[in-house]
Amino acid sequence: MHGRNIASFIVRPGAGRAARSRILLRAAVGCALVLVTTGRGGPSGSSVSMAHEPSASRSGPAVVPTPGVSTYTLMQMNVCLSGFAGCYRKVAYPTGVDDAIARIREASPDAVTLNEGCRGDVARIARRTGYHLRFSTVTASGAPFGCVRPGGRGPYGDAVLTKAAIERTDSHDFAAQDGTEWRRWLCVGTRAGVDVCTAHLAVRSASGAAANDAQCAELAAVLERRAVTRTVIFGGDVNRSGACAPERAWTRTDGSAAQAPGLQCVSGNGALMSPSAEVVPTIHTDHDVLLVRAHLTVTRRPRTLVASGSEGNQRARPSVRNVPFPRKPPDLLMAGSPQ
Repeated sequence: MHGRNIASFIVRPGAGRAARSRILLRAAVGCALVLVTTGRGGPSGSSVSMAHEPSASRSGPAVVPTPGVSTYTLMQMNVCLSGFAGCYRKVAYPTGVDDAIARIREASPDAVTLNEGCRGDVARIARRTGYHLRFSTVTASGAPFGCVRPGGRGPYGDAVLTKAAIERTDSHDFAAQDGTEWRRWLCVGTRAGVDVCTAHLAVRSASGAAANDAQCAELAAVLERRAVTRTVIFGGDVNRSGACAPERAWTRTDGSAAQAPGLQCVSGNGALMSPSAEVVPTIHTDHDVLLVRAHLTVTRRPRTLVASGSEGNQRARPSVRNVPFPRKPPDLLMAGSPQ
């Protein structure tokens, strides 16, 4: 629009002073409109002011990098919802579920990693908070077991909830196990360019210590492989004081918790830097909440500036390549969550 107006301001020889005055006034108003339109930055979420973007009239498309730094928050929770464990008396069902919903709404984390959940309860949490959900069923003696007191809440397991849409899901049993409850890990790839993983490792009992050590080593290897091409954050109840993270990853634990201190941890790497941890006391489970915030540096795909209305000027997505994952196991909950 501005180009057409400016083209009409060319004055023919012999035009009168009044015409020239009107033309100059129109040109001044047009310039003012351009300054007002471009001087306040680009579309929401852009880190480059449009007033400083190169003109698209130059030969060839102009490329503008759009890096950005934001805060990425992960909330780790062990909610003790199976109905079998001794901690279930603290849940005062359904108060424990309602408490989890309230805490997620209050903190508004980018992701929630959740252990000892029930599929129906976790689906309710996802619906009430507006998060995307993947649930991984934990088996006992090779078969899923349902949560009790009350029943009808679906199988027992672990979950990841994310604000960003989930694009890939991967979940597998650990190679080493102890007892009838088979532990497993769960990872999702999100549209935000961050993989979110969780696991609940075996208890370090007299018979379970070796399994816990082996599961910890396997988990660290899983996270290390994913971190080669992805930014990865993990949250889970690892039932040990030592970290189960890749060598170059940072780790934060709930070591200051009043309940079961040091057993839950969050680790991250890649574009996630400068983490800080907060332990939030709870009364409706036997683990306090671990809340970790980190700086997320996102390098977005360069935007090609072309004529207005072209697809090249659309907002770019984070430049993080997806890793091909195996097909999702049949026990992963894909429905009942925002899509």
